[in-house]
Amino acid sequence: MGSIKYNKFAPIVLFVYNRPIHVQKLISSLLCNEYIQYSDLIVYADGPKNSKDIDLVQQTRTYIKSISGFKSLRLIERSINCGLANNIIDGVTSVINEYGKVIVLEDDLVVSPYFLKYMNDALNMYENEEEVVCIHGYVYPVKKSLPETFFIKGADCWGWATWKRGWNLFCKEGEILLKNIERRNLKKEFDFDNSYPYYRMLKHQIEGKNNSWAVRWYASAFLHDKLTLYPGRSLVNQIGMDGSGTHCDTNEMFDVTLANSPIVLSNINIQESKQGRKAFIYYFRYIMFYYKVKARFKRILKFSRYA
Repeated sequence: MGSIKYNKFAPIVLFVYNRPIHVQKLISSLLCNEYIQYSDLIVYADGPKNSKDIDLVQQTRTYIKSISGFKSLRLIERSINCGLANNIIDGVTSVINEYGKVIVLEDDLVVSPYFLKYMNDALNMYENEEEVVCIHGYVYPVKKSLPETFFIKGADCWGWATWKRGWNLFCKEGEILLKNIERRNLKKEFDFDNSYPYYRMLKHQIEGKNNSWAVRWYASAFLHDKLTLYPGRSLVNQIGMDGSGTHCDTNEMFDVTLANSPIVLSNINIQESKQGRKAFIYYFRYIMFYYKVKARFKRILKFSRYA
């Protein structure tokens, strides 16, 4: 392995598959950002699962090759289908070994014009703070007042960034993570006071019912008592829950209004925010529940209409 390239601006690594329209929306939103001309863009394009996906995979890659406006563009075209988890784990590891830090995006996101400023400024601000291992751009539509920035224990996955020291904590082995959570009696805390089933998600990953890298990233940071910095206003929106994705269902519960002004970074206490944690628990327990009931009711109406 060669020497690490240190730079004020972190490279952006983007993971894509077969959604050219979504990728175009993401790139268009990125190009509205300050710092874009200083940012290297590295794209990992996964290979097709089957013959039906070949055309859209190729369209996505053709569009990527046409992109301009970044400091540099590098496209890694997978010859086989790695799957989202393997593609991300390998790609993040490779880029972080080269650059020492990374901003990570997937093809089902769009970002605020202030996303890159926040991510780069926060990466530089907390670079030497060992307790902090992740910078996150998305925040749930919690319906509660949040601080301008705040910390939550663990790590997250929708528009995020980390350093090599943070990614070095990542454990691929879900069994090891689960055993540590059980041994230390941390299930309730891991599940945000039993408001969201992360523990079950991790068990399902072990059983092969999902292949989530994200729950392993969260568990890895959580078990090391590390923190993620969140913005009080979301800089990322999820647009992939329109039925077009491999891993997402149609859902409106995660929709947010993107921040229309910069997030102001300040020297806050480096500890988990009680206010932020309570807001997340309220969201998981009540707001997500409302949307799930609403979606179930819509499905019942749909099926009864055509029965």
